[in-house]
Amino acid sequence: MIKIFGHRSPDTDATGSAIIWAWYINQKVKTAIPYVLGTPNTEAAFVIKRWGFKSPELLTFAGKNSDIIIVDTNNPSELPDDVNDANIIEIIDHHMLVGGLKTKNPINFTLKPVASTATIMAGMMGNDLAIAPEGIKGLILSCILSDTLEFRSPTTTDIDIDLAKLLATDLNINIAEYAGEMFAAKSDVSRFSNAELLRMDSKEYELNGKRLRVSVLETTSPEILLSRKKSLMDEMISVAKEDRLDQVLLFIIDILNEHATLLIPNELVKSIAEKSFNISIDSDTVILPGVISRKKQIIPKLVF
Repeated sequence: MIKIFGHRSPDTDATGSAIIWAWYINQKVKTAIPYVLGTPNTEAAFVIKRWGFKSPELLTFAGKNSDIIIVDTNNPSELPDDVNDANIIEIIDHHMLVGGLKTKNPINFTLKPVASTATIMAGMMGNDLAIAPEGIKGLILSCILSDTLEFRSPTTTDIDIDLAKLLATDLNINIAEYAGEMFAAKSDVSRFSNAELLRMDSKEYELNGKRLRVSVLETTSPEILLSRKKSLMDEMISVAKEDRLDQVLLFIIDILNEHATLLIPNELVKSIAEKSFNISIDSDTVILPGVISRKKQIIPKLVF
């Protein structure tokens, strides 16, 4: 049996890609089961239900010598602590190569510069994509629309766009309407605590000796999150301490207006923001026009 899972704080691509690849592996007369390393976010939960799937079972440990396939990450800090004790047989990802994973044998490692892991999987399926059930095709489409923010993100490639349009036609889906439903689900964060929001879509990152959690909240209703600004900034201190980090950076991404609002809770964040984005800050928030991608527009710019 092969365990397939993506990164902690699972989003639509991490959750959907595990389900997609488990389906594909099972067509090859092998037993594969998708898992998640946390509760999928609200958009992922909506997408899974919309296409007729149940949320994958929660996985805490990879399991010594267990056969595993890792999707949508290659970063050990986003994976189970015992990941290097397992038998990694494949990695499929679209993020930068981090290093630190160990394999017991040579493996298939597919890393491509497209916006979504599901896009890579569709290409790897070849002709088998045509026989995939509607649910799998719907998941692939959803992963692409999520990771590209409906083609707004600078990570978007022509490969992503062409595949999404092909799948939408096949499924008789209006991309704008469906993406709107996805983003509305993503924006519904009323039931989450501040700590949950700060960890929901986040990556740990080290910057000149400072260990950061870079959190992103993508929404069509930024005012809802900004109304919780003070309590979110207060919670950043607790979350950083609990996670043994120096600081949490929170970027609230306004999907429709295509900008980020960065919360400025203290001098450390202010210093990082001013140096990274070449700006002067005199408030507890700053708007970063055109910044919507953590992978291409936030992480690469961070300096301290």
